[in-house]
Amino acid sequence: MPSRRAFFFVSLAVLFAILAVATHRWRRTGACVTQTVTHIERTKPAFPLHLEAGHRYLVDRNGLPFLIYGDAAWSLVAQVTREQAETYLEDRRRRGFNLVLVNLIEHRYADHAPLNAYGQAPFLVAGDFSTPSDTYFSYAEWLVTRAAAKGFVVLLCPAYLGGDGGPDGWYQEMVKNGVSKLRAYGEYVGSLFRKFDNVIWINGGDFTPPALNLTLVDAVAEGIKGTSPQQLQTAHFSPETSGTDVKVSGWVDLNTTYTYEPVYLRSLVDYRRDHSRPHFLVESNYEAERDSTPSSIRGQAYYALLTGAAGQVFGNRWVWQFTSPNPWRRLLRRTWTTALDSPGARSMSHVRELFDGLDWTSLVPDDTYEVLVGGQTMKGTLEYAVLAWDRNGRIAVVYLPTVRDIAIDLGRLSGPIRARWFDPTRGTFIDVAGSPLNAAGVRQFRPLGKNAAGDTDWILLLEKAI
Repeated sequence: MPSRRAFFFVSLAVLFAILAVATHRWRRTGACVTQTVTHIERTKPAFPLHLEAGHRYLVDRNGLPFLIYGDAAWSLVAQVTREQAETYLEDRRRRGFNLVLVNLIEHRYADHAPLNAYGQAPFLVAGDFSTPSDTYFSYAEWLVTRAAAKGFVVLLCPAYLGGDGGPDGWYQEMVKNGVSKLRAYGEYVGSLFRKFDNVIWINGGDFTPPALNLTLVDAVAEGIKGTSPQQLQTAHFSPETSGTDVKVSGWVDLNTTYTYEPVYLRSLVDYRRDHSRPHFLVESNYEAERDSTPSSIRGQAYYALLTGAAGQVFGNRWVWQFTSPNPWRRLLRRTWTTALDSPGARSMSHVRELFDGLDWTSLVPDDTYEVLVGGQTMKGTLEYAVLAWDRNGRIAVVYLPTVRDIAIDLGRLSGPIRARWFDPTRGTFIDVAGSPLNAAGVRQFRPLGKNAAGDTDWILLLEKAI
């Protein structure tokens, strides 16, 4: 029987072997981050973005439409170093993302919150919004500058409230500070960031305060608006609450959809009710959270874009926190970089590849089943099929979560019709047999089988053949 000392040394050797393998796997996977990125090189938008009457989407300075391909990076300011920020932003740029959602000050989700990675606190007196630290906020300015250089909009949350007004966010401190201090804080950050034409402000954060305390959110937003009136603002309240559901003081320029239910349900509501303010999917299930799957993550994006949204924001649990599920992360460091190459992130690249090739500005939801006349399945489930089309009949796009027959009234489209299946996991097309098709009658369509990832979701693209 081995001695206890021998057993100890054997165990120690096994532990080091496990760490060596884990380190090798991390390095190997980390190296693959740049190798497996889908390169999407696009001309950077001409900031600032703005709204134009009659359009349900954002427009850049040159009048070009801007579709939001966002990534949740909530803890970016508080958690990462300059070098790590460069790694993150470059990865997301190469994948085709064009917006990052960021907390300006972090209350919980950073290793040393509210301090940033350099040990700098946002306030000279802890929790006192009247004592902002120029040193802390200068680092945030640097991050916004780097994001602008890479073509990103920064959707910047000045004071995240936190779920249920609890310890995740700043709500309790905001109550203690009161309206005057919060308005002054809004004026401070508004003045500091007004020189950036790539900033859109998002106020609130996972919580709808009682009516009397909505003045706290108003105070920050109004302070920003008073010093930086040209910058757009929007809101992020409790789940199943859209930005314009809550009666604030009039600073909401863009509507947001926030839901954990099938995305098309609330997105369609937001699309129908307010034609003057575009909406976008600001949050739904994140990858590696709430039993999400690769196909459900993809589905959220397509459900939003085919029900009238002006874009959508994707999120991965380990990326938005800039942390890792690996228990050895203190030794291996920066293992969140492996999550940059997640199935969800790769799928988002394919979302952009598809929509960049479409006249997406002409698409409207087929919510009265004029074109998709059969095979939708039960509304309210994640098997529901949705279609968006150009009412001139030049294009129709169907998101089909499962393999089955669907019926399309080709007579509503202009022919001849090129019909193709798009694999959302690989970004490739397969022509439908017999394409191009005549623009007449109702036709059944069915995918050939599972997609390249072994899932069952497909996109059907019907376009007027040139």
